[in-house]
Amino acid sequence: MVSSTVMIGADPVASEQDGFEAFYRANADRIYRALAVTLRRDELAADAVAEAMARAYARWPAVSRLDNPAGWVFRVALNWATSWWRKVRRERPPADDSAHPHLWPPEITVARDALARLPEPQRAVITCRVLLDLSTADTAAALRISEGTVKSRLARGLAALRHELNSED
Repeated sequence: MVSSTVMIGADPVASEQDGFEAFYRANADRIYRALAVTLRRDELAADAVAEAMARAYARWPAVSRLDNPAGWVFRVALNWATSWWRKVRRERPPADDSAHPHLWPPEITVARDALARLPEPQRAVITCRVLLDLSTADTAAALRISEGTVKSRLARGLAALRHELNSED
């Protein structure tokens, strides 16, 4: 026999909002950092996270039931940023990166620059696996690629980073 308990005075909308607020507090910053590394543009990463979080909030009942809501938000943000960047590139030439200040501590400049030289697909996998601490399966789902592709991009990207960082010495 299945019985359900109904709490008198409980507001399901309020509990969903509380759930989203907790999710936002726990994940917004790390998703931003992962996107900033992937996109190499801090302001674009911030805008992308804001857009993706707004979309997650609008669909929170469905998003909250996903196995990995943070991976969903990362993928939505990355898609939004990619679409935005394609539109901008059609409209005007790229700006000089050196004119934009970065929020990186000086001691990680070498690692950040080495990571920035990787192709975007490898950067995306590395940020999902390392910065977001997603599993191989969650990374594959978030980036819409196979688990084998995640593993090969991660291995190649980390090998390139090791080579680059070791050659700096």
